Amino acid sequence: MPPAVSPPPLSSLKIYFRLLRYLRPFIGLFVISLLGYVVFASAQPMMAVILKYFVDGLTAPVSATHYEFPLIGQIELMYSVPLLLILSVAWQGLGSFFGNYYLSRVTFGLIHDLRRALFDSLLRLPNRYFDQNNSGHLISRITYNVTMVTGAATDAIKILIREGLSVIFLFGYLLWMNWKLTLVIVGVLPIIALMVKHASRRFRKQAQKIQAAMGDVTHVASETIQGYRVVRSFGGEDYESARFRKASEENTAKQLRMAKTSSTFTPALQLVTFSSMSVILFLVLLLRGDASIGDLVAYISAASMLPKPIRQLSEISSTIQRGLAGAESIFAQLDEPPENDSGAIERERIAGRLEVRDLSFTYPGGGEPVLRDIHFTVEPGQMVALVGRSGSGKSTLANLIPRFYQHRTGQILLDGVAIEDYTLRNLRRHNALVTQQVSLFNDTIANNIAYGDLAHLPRERIETAARAAFAAEFIERLPQGYDTLIGENGVLLSGGQRQRLAIARAILKDAPLLILDEATSALDSESERHIQAALESAATNRTTLVIAHRLSTIEKADLILVMEQGRIVERGSHAQLLAQNGPYAHLHAMQFSEADAGGTAADAASGALSEQRRMDDLQYAPPQPDHPV
Repeated sequence: MPPAVSPPPLSSLKIYFRLLRYLRPFIGLFVISLLGYVVFASAQPMMAVILKYFVDGLTAPVSATHYEFPLIGQIELMYSVPLLLILSVAWQGLGSFFGNYYLSRVTFGLIHDLRRALFDSLLRLPNRYFDQNNSGHLISRITYNVTMVTGAATDAIKILIREGLSVIFLFGYLLWMNWKLTLVIVGVLPIIALMVKHASRRFRKQAQKIQAAMGDVTHVASETIQGYRVVRSFGGEDYESARFRKASEENTAKQLRMAKTSSTFTPALQLVTFSSMSVILFLVLLLRGDASIGDLVAYISAASMLPKPIRQLSEISSTIQRGLAGAESIFAQLDEPPENDSGAIERERIAGRLEVRDLSFTYPGGGEPVLRDIHFTVEPGQMVALVGRSGSGKSTLANLIPRFYQHRTGQILLDGVAIEDYTLRNLRRHNALVTQQVSLFNDTIANNIAYGDLAHLPRERIETAARAAFAAEFIERLPQGYDTLIGENGVLLSGGQRQRLAIARAILKDAPLLILDEATSALDSESERHIQAALESAATNRTTLVIAHRLSTIEKADLILVMEQGRIVERGSHAQLLAQNGPYAHLHAMQFSEADAGGTAADAASGALSEQRRMDDLQYAPPQPDHPV
């Protein structure tokens, strides 16, 4: 199979035009901003005009120093010049306010829309995308890259319009005063254009490297924050500090390269611009003819105003290229195909008959199949257990049923319908999943149990589910009970408490198909017995798929499937498999021989765990003040 060819990169113009399409909802505000900048730019030549009248007035007789105002009439120069200056500054300030304020509204609106689009796309992307991209780069894209993009879409346009119009008005005034001299300035523009084109390519490449480096900084920080207990337990502070320092130094070095390019480009451009200005000054002195002193001063003043807007126009290249580099990564994510949701069947309730036919599966980009020729059938209300060594494919099979990954070979059917024929949302509504790695949110206990589609359910049902999962015993001891905040990923709870909340959430969902992937792994023996009773009750009249290492928890399963290297090597009930004296009997004998060998130590460990559970349940005792009040 030939290697995949990556698509050619989009041109800067195509990316920029696509970016500008996001401005459509703000077109009204954008037009107001543009009008404000037109007003601002039109005031630029007025300063030169005021200076002309002022200089001419100094050399003219007092009787001739009058200025004609529309609707007002003649006013003496000593009054007209200050009045013109105030009007000019007020006119410029009015334009600046409307331009800057309304463009800021466009900018913040664009940031909001892009961040929402990126976040919403994350909710629709398939699992493999998260497998291939680390969280630090995904977060950096939403935070850092978006601000760079809006700089290209709004700040660059602001400079382009405001300074561009200033250049146009100033050029128009200069052409009107002396078109021959002005052609000297026009002759410099091709040189400036070549300099900008050369610098743009370097800015684009450096901006892409900066964004990747910023993603590395965010990734290292995110991993360290999430795993701070492991870092401290294993003395990883120095290692993580060095890792973060390296990522930050690389980001700083790339930022400095960008600053070096910009710092070199700006003086070079100023040299070219002011060289042309020196030629103009020479020609003004040489060819002044019969022009008045005021005319010459006004011309030189207007010409001296040109370098600033020209320099700012040239510097927007770096802003645009940084934005385009960010836009590339943003559009790459937005263009990622979402989860395949071509199914059209939606059912309010299913019986829960699960059938797997000749199923094989290989992870995207993987070589060897993880599952090979899997087939079994579970009738509604039955329990099927998957056992085997780690890496045998048990969890992969559980992840295929709710279509977290898309299988290509074989079929998985619910009530006789292939799972890909259901809509994704409807399919997952019929599944309740409890995994070994519990995911909780920085919210109240009640909101963690009644999450998502369950949020509308009454408190009574939440409490009933908590009691069924034997979570009520510790919840009711907490300061605010079900309204207690549990911290990020339930950090304020013990592992067993988090697991019981996850089981309560699954019980509350009341789905026809219950999937338990090592759901009791974080529980002590006493709690496990309670949970087993709760799960047996919850499994009544629904299909249950259990993945377990401890064989004592699945002895009552209707069907036990023993897996090795992605294949089912044995199947049957607990008694049947023991009688066959095969792999299952061997696993069973090993576990119970280890338990017997543990003897007193195991009993002591069980008692210690029970005591630890009681301590966990009391860990929310409200803090006491240092001094009595």
